[in-house]
Amino acid sequence: MKKITFGTPEPIVPSQFCENLTPMETEVSYDCSKFQFKTTSRGCLLEFPLEYGEEVFGFGLQLKGFNHKSHKLQLRTNSDPVANTGDSHAPVPFFVTNRGYGMYFDTARYIEVCCGYGKNLHRTPKPDNSIIATAEDLYRKCGLRETTVMSVEIPVAKGIDVYIFEGETITDIVAQYNLFSGGGCTVPEWGLGPIYRCYAKNTGQDVRAMADYLQDHHIPVSIMGLEPGWQSSSYSCSYTWDEERFSDYKEDVAYLLEKGYHINLWEHAFVNATSPIYEALSEYSGDYEVWQGLIPDFSMEQAKDIFAKYHQDHLVSMGIDGFKLDECDNSDFVHDWSFPNCTQFPGGMDGEQYHQLFGTLYMQTIMQALGDTPTLSEVRNAGALAASYPFVLYSDLYDHKDFIRGVVNAGFSGLLWTPEVRDAVSKQDFIRRLQTNVFSVQCIINAWYCERTPWLEFDCEQEVRELLELRMKLVPMLKEAFDLYHEKGIPPIRALVMDYTEDEQTYQIDDQYLFCDKLLVAPMTAEEEERKVYLPQGSWVDYWTKEPVASGWHTVKTAQIPVYERK
Repeated sequence: MKKITFGTPEPIVPSQFCENLTPMETEVSYDCSKFQFKTTSRGCLLEFPLEYGEEVFGFGLQLKGFNHKSHKLQLRTNSDPVANTGDSHAPVPFFVTNRGYGMYFDTARYIEVCCGYGKNLHRTPKPDNSIIATAEDLYRKCGLRETTVMSVEIPVAKGIDVYIFEGETITDIVAQYNLFSGGGCTVPEWGLGPIYRCYAKNTGQDVRAMADYLQDHHIPVSIMGLEPGWQSSSYSCSYTWDEERFSDYKEDVAYLLEKGYHINLWEHAFVNATSPIYEALSEYSGDYEVWQGLIPDFSMEQAKDIFAKYHQDHLVSMGIDGFKLDECDNSDFVHDWSFPNCTQFPGGMDGEQYHQLFGTLYMQTIMQALGDTPTLSEVRNAGALAASYPFVLYSDLYDHKDFIRGVVNAGFSGLLWTPEVRDAVSKQDFIRRLQTNVFSVQCIINAWYCERTPWLEFDCEQEVRELLELRMKLVPMLKEAFDLYHEKGIPPIRALVMDYTEDEQTYQIDDQYLFCDKLLVAPMTAEEEERKVYLPQGSWVDYWTKEPVASGWHTVKTAQIPVYERK
């Protein structure tokens, strides 16, 4: 890894807040003389060449795109991406290519990257009167068969620190980036078991009944999640129990713990005036509100200490060992909540910077509250250098193909992602979604808006039981993969191109992935009766039948999820 400084970087950057940063500089083979840097009236601009055939991956949790060559992305925190524009729950200014290197740009700004555009080359005339008859072909910029330019524009800033990582495969490069941020997270084995999140309006008695039903029907669930109704105020949050719905909340918690469940509580960080910590946090919060609640500035130790100590004293001490940190991202396209970019925070950030760092700082605060208590929790926003935090991203969006693409993409950027299951339009849809979810880093059925247990709508309890039993069988394999993630930085789930970087067939495959080093998973949606599956060069067997399967492309038709074991 090598660090290069251009101009005068801003003082507020992600590395400033990375508690586990492990910089170990070496020489790299990348020709740094290729960089062109300049300051502009808009901020600063960095340019460098991309060769023909050089493919670009990463930039965080991208639900709408995969190979970014010839695309323009603005890396902006947004919960509602509607197109392949860079908006994301978790934008990360880090990319990798198939040419042996990756780059991290240490900034908390909404950078714009153009991944391989042509520059003014004073071209000679070349007549061509061919007609293009489709819009797709007409606007296909990637037809440039030449070296192009990658531009990275950082608004406001007048400089940037760039870190270059190298390796033989994309997996090697990503592992170096993850180790730079402190290595992958450590997780408890129980955190990898199935999670059931209860209906938001459930009472304590309802939750107890659900816990009994799951065990009586032999449906394996490790964690019970309580949604907004556990709080006396939830938009914004009080962090105190609602004593109408949970009149015996201490007994409710004890009941779940005695039955062997772990407990995960939903919340967000916008603090209601009824909260016991409201007054103490007031002077350590931004100058705008969200849902009439304070926005704590978690970059300040005072705010972090107040928030963490309350959680530790009143929730963690009861036996709570997980939290779902909601709405620490932003919403521009579907809703209009959250705070504007002009927000000023007492620690020195503006709203743009805080949007990019909010999730990371929130995770740090909850980790402080948990102390030595192990967890695998959930978060709606994570950004740069986040690999060491045991939190999994999720979304309020619900397109199944996008969710699969999220599973494939997350590993490029030191992120974890769950394609959680909520409702469905049919039994087939529910089963196909749960198949994907079982083969992901965290297996969640989130019934927060489902008054009735979702699978009962489709009379598929037996299928759900079998799939969750399968998940339990996969847990030891997944725990082993997480241990490797912590020690070596190798993500537990990876796109095919990460391990098979020289295989051009993998450069556009955004719906298959490697699971725990041993399995290749190719999910199917309810709309698909069959699908094409690519097995890279090597020795493979069908996971279900144990029959050998040749490398190459196959057409698969099955009610199960296509899974292959790498030998």
